[in-house]
Amino acid sequence: MDITSVLPTECLSHIISLTSPRDACRLLAVSPAIRSAANSESVWKKFLPSDYREILSDSVSSSSLLTSLSKKELYFHLCHNPVLINNGTMSFAPEKESGKKIYMIGARGLSISLGDEPANWIWISLPESRFPEVAELKLVWWFEVKGRIETKILSSKTTYAAYLVFKFAESRHGFGRRPVTLGVYIEGSDNQERRRPVLDPPANMQSLAQDRADGWVEIEMGEFFNENGDDGTLVCSVFDFSSGYTKRGIIIQGIELRPNAKNSR
Repeated sequence: MDITSVLPTECLSHIISLTSPRDACRLLAVSPAIRSAANSESVWKKFLPSDYREILSDSVSSSSLLTSLSKKELYFHLCHNPVLINNGTMSFAPEKESGKKIYMIGARGLSISLGDEPANWIWISLPESRFPEVAELKLVWWFEVKGRIETKILSSKTTYAAYLVFKFAESRHGFGRRPVTLGVYIEGSDNQERRRPVLDPPANMQSLAQDRADGWVEIEMGEFFNENGDDGTLVCSVFDFSSGYTKRGIIIQGIELRPNAKNSR
């Protein structure tokens, strides 16, 4: 018996809404009835974060454009076009396959040691950046960048990986052989887990950084399992306090937190 001849479209839509965006897209090819249910507003509203209206109300994007889209169109628009929120210092997008939240803290939203000193850091605009400004390091002895985000705004029951998103200027120094220290922890309860990669290794050394599709490079800083969002403030830190070694030339777009599909529960 064909299940679509027994169950009304509303029931089929409810069943599909309990799966995932990836599964819903796969079901589009099954039959016209399933396709109608899988395309319904109720299904794609369920895949959007429950607080998506609140998030979009804080967006600097055109709200009239976003509200004119169907829920499915809105979902995929946000997947491919992260919206700027928090006065343009952070971006939001749903993870395409699961709908879980992805946030990037832009450079203007980060705590950068000496970031307001033009002799040490300058603020520039790049066409490949989603943010109006990014931070370029001119010269420091003391290198420290921190990002903070409240765990309550992240998706619950989800393992997040934090990534430093950056690139290098033509003239750079200090990142080729000396490692930096990366850490991800809850503010006030540092777990002391650290990674120490070299951000700009020579050709004979393996790089842990990965190219991104948007023209930037990223390196994983660490992971955090967000149980219910009540842990407090998540801190993502990168630093090198080695005296006697100067650094210059790194350009920071931000720190991105996105679900790690391999480890989410």
